[in-house]
Amino acid sequence: MSVNNDLLKIIDEKMSGLSKGQKRIANFLKEHYDNAVYLTASKLGEIAGVSESTVVRFAIELGFDGYPKLQEALQELVKNELTASQRMKVSSDRIAKTDKHILKTVLESDSARITSTLENINQREFDEAVDYIVNAKRVYIVGGRSSSALSHFLDFYLNLMRDNVINASTGAVTETFEHIFRIEEGDLLIGISFPRYSNKTVKAIEYAHSRGAKTIAITDGKQSPLVKDATISLIASSDMLSFIDSLVAPLSLINALLAAISMKRKDYIAKGLDQLEDLWDEYKVYSSNIKKKYL
Repeated sequence: MSVNNDLLKIIDEKMSGLSKGQKRIANFLKEHYDNAVYLTASKLGEIAGVSESTVVRFAIELGFDGYPKLQEALQELVKNELTASQRMKVSSDRIAKTDKHILKTVLESDSARITSTLENINQREFDEAVDYIVNAKRVYIVGGRSSSALSHFLDFYLNLMRDNVINASTGAVTETFEHIFRIEEGDLLIGISFPRYSNKTVKAIEYAHSRGAKTIAITDGKQSPLVKDATISLIASSDMLSFIDSLVAPLSLINALLAAISMKRKDYIAKGLDQLEDLWDEYKVYSSNIKKKYL
């Protein structure tokens, strides 16, 4: 089941066949899904004036295996549809309901995202993605909005490992397409985007696919609009932190890609790094104060 606006459409379609109690739940979710997203089945039932079992039956009536799956659908709806200010309110309410310090809450949430990513990622597709990056004629990287930070990180290290890496993330949509318009078969485009998805990245990966290039999507789930035109999708868990995207798990996934690439090309990369060390020393790229202090 698609879990975007489709969830609200499904509720509308099922409305006439719902019981009186289930209709109360449906109306509450339609009007207050941003507040309902983290409610337990018991609490949702209490607010709607029905039993917990009625909430569970309602979820099944919509086509879910149970209430937790309905809750996941609500979370996806919130991630994709809410404005930045609405996201901040939802997450603030969520954090306020815990008795933990915000530092502990956020770090534990980030840790859980990494664990979830590790448990669910397809290792075969990860290995294929590494091979695509190593063997591509040219590698283009596109990451819009907050994901541009990830694209710059990937670009920085990938440029130390191989030639012909082009970061097309910067600037307007037209500038991105000016960077990638020559993409062709034998090339690779890596698109990075998380809710709210950058339309620039969606269109770039769509264009690359139409040109016969391989495409890798680094995104948060199979419902992502990047997946449709991706040769390989690497899924990393993300979460809302007010209007700030939690990109710890995607960054960890990119770290793993870079580590795997460095292992495949270690002799070539080592030779390049030795040359770079000489240049860095010559042009004083790094501060030598610490070295001098302890000599």
